[in-house]
Amino acid sequence: MPGLLEGRGITVRFGGLTALKGVDFGVAPGEVLSVIGPNGAGKTTLFNVITGRVRPTEGSVMFRGEAIHRLPPFRVARLGIVRTFQKTEVFASLPLMDGVAAGALARDDPDPSARAREALETVGLLGKAALTAGQLSYGDQRLLELAQALAVAPAVLLLDEPASGMNHQESAHIVRLIGELRDKGLAVILVEHNMHVVMTISDRVMVINYGEKIAEGSPAAVRGDPRVIEAYLGRQQGSDADPR
Repeated sequence: MPGLLEGRGITVRFGGLTALKGVDFGVAPGEVLSVIGPNGAGKTTLFNVITGRVRPTEGSVMFRGEAIHRLPPFRVARLGIVRTFQKTEVFASLPLMDGVAAGALARDDPDPSARAREALETVGLLGKAALTAGQLSYGDQRLLELAQALAVAPAVLLLDEPASGMNHQESAHIVRLIGELRDKGLAVILVEHNMHVVMTISDRVMVINYGEKIAEGSPAAVRGDPRVIEAYLGRQQGSDADPR
C-alpha cells in the first residue's frame, strides 16, 4: 500500500450508526485516488477523519509513518494535508489575492503574496486577482477554493466534488488541473460523482457502500466490477457515468 498517507481499519460510529467500517486506503505522491459511492456511503466522513474534523472510533491515519488521527484540523493542515469542500468556501468580500494569501499564512510562508500569485496563476485566475471572490462566477469560485488550498503548499490534496455544478468545459479544465498537480508529485484524493472525471483522471478508484469498502483497483477494473455496478454505477444509467 502507498506510504505517504494511509488509513488502517478506519471505523466511525455516531451512536448506533456506523458511518465507516474497517476502511483501509493509501495514496502515494503523484497519484490520484478517487473515492466513489452512493450518497451517504461515508465518503465525506472519510475526508473528515483524514483532516482531523472527526476522530475515528477505531483505526488510524498515518502520514509519512506518523499517526495523525488525533491531531486537530489546523495541525493536519500545517503538515500539508488540505481539502476543498462540496459547498464552496471562499472569502467572498476579500480580493482574490488576499483570500489566497491567507492560505499561505497557514504554513508560515515567508512570502504569502508570491505564493498566492503562483496559486492563482496555476488555476487560471491571476488576471482576476483584484476582484473580490463574491464577484466571481460559480465555476471560478470553485477554482478559487482550489487556489486557496494550493497556497498552503500541500503534499496531499483532498478534493470534494470539484466538478459539481460545472459544465463540460469547466469540468475538462478541472481534469487538466488535477493532472498537472499529479505530475508535479502531489497526492490527490478525489470524491466525485461525475464518472467521466473519475474514469479520466484516476490512477485508482476505491468504492464505498454503506460505510464499507467493496472494491478498489484501476478505473477499468472498478467500472466492470458487478458489485460496483449493482451498488452504484447501475444507478447512474442515463447520466454521465459512461466515460465514452
